[in-house]
Amino acid sequence: MSPESGSLAVRAVRGSAIRDLLAVTERPGVISLAGGLPAPELLPAERITRAAALALHDPSVLQYGVTAGAAALREVVHARESAKLGRDAGAVLVTHGSQQALSLLAQALLDPGDLVLVEDPGYIGALQAFDTVRARVRGVPMDAGGMRVDELRPILQRERVAIVHTVSNFHNPGGATLTDERRRELAGLAEEFGFWIVEDDPYGELRFAGPAVAPVAAHSDRVIRLSSASKTLAPALRVGWMHGDPAALALVERLKQGADLCGSSLTHAVAAQLLADTEWLDAHVDGIRAVYAERALTLHSALAETFGERLRLSTPDGGMFLWCEFTDGSDTAAALRRAVHAGVAYVPGAAFAVQRNLDGALRVCFTTSSPQELRTAVHRLSSVL
Repeated sequence: MSPESGSLAVRAVRGSAIRDLLAVTERPGVISLAGGLPAPELLPAERITRAAALALHDPSVLQYGVTAGAAALREVVHARESAKLGRDAGAVLVTHGSQQALSLLAQALLDPGDLVLVEDPGYIGALQAFDTVRARVRGVPMDAGGMRVDELRPILQRERVAIVHTVSNFHNPGGATLTDERRRELAGLAEEFGFWIVEDDPYGELRFAGPAVAPVAAHSDRVIRLSSASKTLAPALRVGWMHGDPAALALVERLKQGADLCGSSLTHAVAAQLLADTEWLDAHVDGIRAVYAERALTLHSALAETFGERLRLSTPDGGMFLWCEFTDGSDTAAALRRAVHAGVAYVPGAAFAVQRNLDGALRVCFTTSSPQELRTAVHRLSSVL
């Protein structure tokens, strides 16, 4: 096999349109609504510096650690997750960001040909992870209440489903949050039919409107929750985790030994300090929410005013993204090159398509631009769409 051809498994993995776009959007003068990055000015660099200095008083943070992650970090994550569930349950495995958690979990729970159900539009990182293990991926439509869980039973009655993957809060890219009723229904179906639910929740802390909804995992033990510190602390810490069934996590831990032996003892120590400092953390996250709320509402209003009934928009209650669908046949992939030339970038909806035709859709991120930049971006967008 030549390096150019690669294995069948690698050739089956779709690329990430977002990653491919990054080089283009770094051009001077381009306002990028394409990435999914936290606002750089809100990253707590000074607080992380102090935490790192304190951690370095213990030389063990420069040594290899255990595969499951530093005990102090696992304890604080377990406490936070248990509080969300309303009960003390599950184990914790710390990973190199939540994407590694998703990738290892796919390897642990899936064989080639196994059926996985995902939201359509789907999270690209999940689609890549499931492609890697050569699973069959099928899309389930979404609406304003998240995944159409009512469409699952006919599928489950016909075929064995191994995993249902859901980005339950502020979906990437769809923006929607799975309703409490649908969460309970999904949990009940998992108990009845015996599949695993992978509840991917990197954005749940970023709610700035409306009441929080209990995790799907609050209603079933057949749920493995994934999250990370990337959206609230800093992506560069590369701290993610999974929380759930100890036996399933033990399988993942064995795979992780072969992947990277262990994570960074230093960044685990830093993250454990910051997550345990609840007074500081609550104030920090409240600040992020306030900034994101202003930016989300600015972008939503500008899009609605500019495009009117031509454009259906998700409601910005939290997270980092708005999902937009043109109703007049606009082709967002075809318009992207012109948009970048006009000084604005976005991700075409087709990049997230599982089965649906999403040529008229696009995802925009509101976190890294000021309100004025967002209004300018929409003005530029209107010149090409």
